[in-house]
Amino acid sequence: MNHSYPDHVRIVDVSPRDGLQNEAMTVPTAVKQTLISDLIAAGVKKLEATSFVSPKWVPQMGDNSELMTALAETRRDDIVYSVLVPNMRGFDNAIEHRPDEVVIFGSASETFSQKNINCSIDESIERFAPVAAAAKAQGIKVRGVISCTVGCPYEGEIDPSQVAYVTKRLVEIGAEQIGIADTIGVGTPLKVQRALHSALEYADITMLSGHFHDTYGQAVSNTLAALQMGVSEFDTSVAGLGGCPYAKGATGNVATEDVVYMLHGMGISTGIDLDKLVVAGERISEFLGRRNGSSVARAIINKRQS
Repeated sequence: MNHSYPDHVRIVDVSPRDGLQNEAMTVPTAVKQTLISDLIAAGVKKLEATSFVSPKWVPQMGDNSELMTALAETRRDDIVYSVLVPNMRGFDNAIEHRPDEVVIFGSASETFSQKNINCSIDESIERFAPVAAAAKAQGIKVRGVISCTVGCPYEGEIDPSQVAYVTKRLVEIGAEQIGIADTIGVGTPLKVQRALHSALEYADITMLSGHFHDTYGQAVSNTLAALQMGVSEFDTSVAGLGGCPYAKGATGNVATEDVVYMLHGMGISTGIDLDKLVVAGERISEFLGRRNGSSVARAIINKRQS
């Protein structure tokens, strides 16, 4: 019996931001608000609400201010509302809404950085340094997410030393949490553990979180591999929503339902009610007119209907 597993895991549901940002159809603010309410009702205590990027680049997030204003009416102190900010301008727009955390991002792949945000890894970190400083000055937490930690659509395999380097740079500018992301879902358990291990050169295990995509069906296995190392926070997306616009063919994030089912089956608490989570995933899947991307949700729904 492995006793190194954490007793409790914090789930960060990223579906309102990462899950919806690449949808071709415009998702109305009210639908996003309902999704967030459904997630909170299911017991999700931390979520990525929106992104303060230019609507020219990500039209789906063009209602960021409206959404945050709408959420303010029912906002709860025990829920962490995170927002993604790409630069100081995004931060200045976000700060009016007092997010609990801002998310900044770097890539472990030089080519991906150039194609995604048109600058080198070092330039991207320098661009985020004033954002991190401004957030900390306002008492807002800073999370740094590293994309392409195990593989890149342009460079292929990524050397773990790149993950260590970007972790070091993000910690230097003030990131308090580091997300290790398999953006295109090519990782397998040992590769994920190597990436995490390299990040540990500059960050404590309590600072690390996992963000795994399920392109090759490996996301739950990779979550387990990270759990075995003591990681106790994971980004997931209800109904497996989301892809990556800069990573061709990358399917969604790991489904929140699938991760919660595994954790509960291992005796690890999440504070989440799986049945209510399935309701949240079904509602947004129906609105988008698509099949629910969670195997667990589909199994539970089929069982109810039989």
